[in-house]
Amino acid sequence: MDETTTRTEVTPAAAVGEDYPIVFLHAITRRFRQGDNTLEILKSAELAVWPGQSVALVAPSGAGKSTLLHIAGLLEHADSGEVYIDSVATSHMSDTQRTRIRRADIGFVYQFHHLLPEFSALENVMLPQMIRGFKRSDAAKRAAELLSYLGLKERLTHRPAELSGGEQQRVAIARAVANAPRILLADEPTGNLDVRTSQHVFATLGELVRASGLAAIVATHNLDIAAQMDRRVTLRDGAVVELP
Repeated sequence: MDETTTRTEVTPAAAVGEDYPIVFLHAITRRFRQGDNTLEILKSAELAVWPGQSVALVAPSGAGKSTLLHIAGLLEHADSGEVYIDSVATSHMSDTQRTRIRRADIGFVYQFHHLLPEFSALENVMLPQMIRGFKRSDAAKRAAELLSYLGLKERLTHRPAELSGGEQQRVAIARAVANAPRILLADEPTGNLDVRTSQHVFATLGELVRASGLAAIVATHNLDIAAQMDRRVTLRDGAVVELP
């Protein structure tokens, strides 16, 4: 896969209008202090993602993939720049407002599934819905539908220790989208899985993105997986660069 040097160029005006990105990172800069040195991880990074679009973020470890995802997911503040969610600037929002957006509009999937071991697959997917205020019966119905869609109809009552690695990660994906978010952020979601299982998990994730109209950003080292996504980007010298 050959890289190009075309940067993602989207002006703030592009974040407003009929055909606008659901998530738009504009001129994002993020620095970290390391002893007497300052590491500039992101430098005026630009990234826009539209509903129903999947974007693979392919870059080596330490390049800033997780930092970019954390900023896009409002888990971390940028030093400068702006994150627009559904055309709304978020940098000056209170922690309560940012948390509300995360709960309503953003789903997260990590390399480690972080399922609660004492609960079944069904209960793990029910919990975020119940925290948001849904009735137990409604949460159970949606959880069962999601898990069945992801091929886990026969595993609803199994606890994480009774599931394979691929099954656990599919439960984590169902949990991430249980509250019908508009944005899905995944950080190496198949990093701990073998190649065959990775392909199966990613295939179900891709089907879910297309069926639900999610905007998805997936950080991955797997070039085969990245090739199946709508767009591929990398991080070079702190900037987001489009790949062919």
